[in-house]
Amino acid sequence: MSALLPGAPGRRSLIAAGLGSALLAALPRRAEAAAPMTGLRPPEWYRTRLGDFEVTVVGDGDLDLGEPAAGFPAHPRDDLTQLLRANFRSTEKLVLPQNCFVVNTGRQMVLFDTGVGYTRPFGPHTGMLLANLRAAGIMPEQIDAVVCSHGHIDHVWGIIGGDGKPNFPNAQVFISRADFDFWTDEQRASAQGWIGTFVQGARRNLLPVRDRLAFVEDGKEVVPGVIAVSAPGHTVGHTAFMVQSGNAKAMFIGDLAHHEVIMLRRPQIEFAFDTDSKQSAQSRLRVLRMLAQERIGVLSYHFAFPGIGHVAAEGEGFAWYPLPWGVAL
Repeated sequence: MSALLPGAPGRRSLIAAGLGSALLAALPRRAEAAAPMTGLRPPEWYRTRLGDFEVTVVGDGDLDLGEPAAGFPAHPRDDLTQLLRANFRSTEKLVLPQNCFVVNTGRQMVLFDTGVGYTRPFGPHTGMLLANLRAAGIMPEQIDAVVCSHGHIDHVWGIIGGDGKPNFPNAQVFISRADFDFWTDEQRASAQGWIGTFVQGARRNLLPVRDRLAFVEDGKEVVPGVIAVSAPGHTVGHTAFMVQSGNAKAMFIGDLAHHEVIMLRRPQIEFAFDTDSKQSAQSRLRVLRMLAQERIGVLSYHFAFPGIGHVAAEGEGFAWYPLPWGVAL
C-alpha cells in the first residue's frame, strides 16, 4: 500500500471519522421547528410556614377589572397612571389575583375565602380554587373551616358547587353576622346593578350552609390560632383575621387593600365596590399602621401571588415587601 501523503489523516483517523459520522447520524437531531404555544396556566399554589403552622396559598385565578380609573372613579386619573407606570404595572387594566389561604394548624385545616366559584363570572381563568387545591395535595373534604372575610362575589361564591352541594362538605363556615344579614337580604336581591347580582350569589352560597354557619366577633377566637379583627367599610361586616402560632403572627387582610401599589401608596383612596369608602379608608389606615409598627406578616387576598409579605410606613402611605420564596414568615 502506498504511503499516505504528508498531512493526510491516517488509517485509524479515517476509521474513527467514519464511526463518528455514523454515530452522529444515528443520534436524534435537535428540533429546529418552533413548538406550538400551550397557552396552559400552570397549577398555582405555594407553601410556607408560620411558626408551627403550615400555610398554603392556592390561586383562584385573576380578576380583570378593566381600566384602573373605573375602580377608583373619585381619584385623579393622572395620579393613578403615574403610580402604576412608576411601579411597572399596566396602566391599561387593573388585574387582581385571588389568593385563597389554607392554614394547617396541626389540628384543623382552615381555608380563608373561596374565590368566584363555578360560575366564573370573570372568565375561564377564574374559579380555579378546587383544581389548585388538589394540585397542592389538599382535598376539599379535608377542610374543617371556611373563614370568610366578607360576602362579595370573589370571596364566598366558591362555597357551593355547580351541583348545588357544598364544595367543602365537612367544613363549618364563618362570617360576620352583619355581612351575612346584608348579603342574604332578599329585598336587596332585586336591586339594580352589581349589588343585586352580589346578593343573589351570596344567597346561593350562604343559605344552603346556614345550619353549619357561625358568626365571628371582633377580638374573639374563630378556631384555635385565628382571631377575628373587625375592619368594616368595604362591606358592613368586613373582617380580617390574625393567625398566630407561638410568637409568629400574620394577618389575612381580605379586601382591606386590593392593590399593593394603589391602595398602599394612597391608603385613603376610595374603591368603587366599597359599601362605605370613608369608613373603609379609616379601617385600612388603622390596620396597616398596626401591621407596620408591629412588623406583623400579611396574607393578602389580592396582591400579586402569593400575596405574602410585610408593609412598612413610607411617605404618605405604605410600601409592600414581598416575602422571599422559601422563607418562613
